[in-house]
Amino acid sequence: MTIELNNQEVEVVIIKKNNKNIYFRFKDDLKLYVTCHHLCSSRQIKKLIDDNIEAISKMHRKALEKNLKEQDFWYLGNSYTVIYDNSVKEIYFDNNFIYTKDDKMLNKFYKNEVIRIFTSEVNRCVENFLKVPKFSLKFRRMSTRWGVCNRGNNTITLNTELLKKKIHLLDYVIIHELSHFYHANHGEKFWELVGEYYPNYKQARKELRD
Repeated sequence: MTIELNNQEVEVVIIKKNNKNIYFRFKDDLKLYVTCHHLCSSRQIKKLIDDNIEAISKMHRKALEKNLKEQDFWYLGNSYTVIYDNSVKEIYFDNNFIYTKDDKMLNKFYKNEVIRIFTSEVNRCVENFLKVPKFSLKFRRMSTRWGVCNRGNNTITLNTELLKKKIHLLDYVIIHELSHFYHANHGEKFWELVGEYYPNYKQARKELRD
């Protein structure tokens, strides 16, 4: 099945499960994935799409914008056009361009920068706190969270996608997760502690949502 969204033909992928509700979402391939009950017919699915076409079109536009943005290399809040050059021995920036030999070199650079910058910022932010337990630091890409504080094994995990954001947003996430060592939930005392070390946390949250 295909539908037209924003003057483009979009493939619809139907996933049938034992769900009571129907869910629409776009993945990186820009296809519309529809998860529904296994008894739901193609005709019913088409009607549900038509009934929700405005919301689905908006989701599609956001997916297009995200896909376009990810074609560039984002680093600390700035976008760079990637230039591939076989003669490049070490990645370097020049104005709005980043020069690399290939994707392997670019990915290695990104991974190393995550370790270098995230570790440095954590070490700087942790100095603001008293009696922080000894903890380990992990980095991985996460789809729904910017950071996780596991008080059970004293581990903080940071989303590697934060390297694409401005440095102050990384600092907010670090302070947020460090504050969880003192307050497990997001109650009033938790936000008071976050606000003590990051007064503009509300603006940071908004920027991360956007």
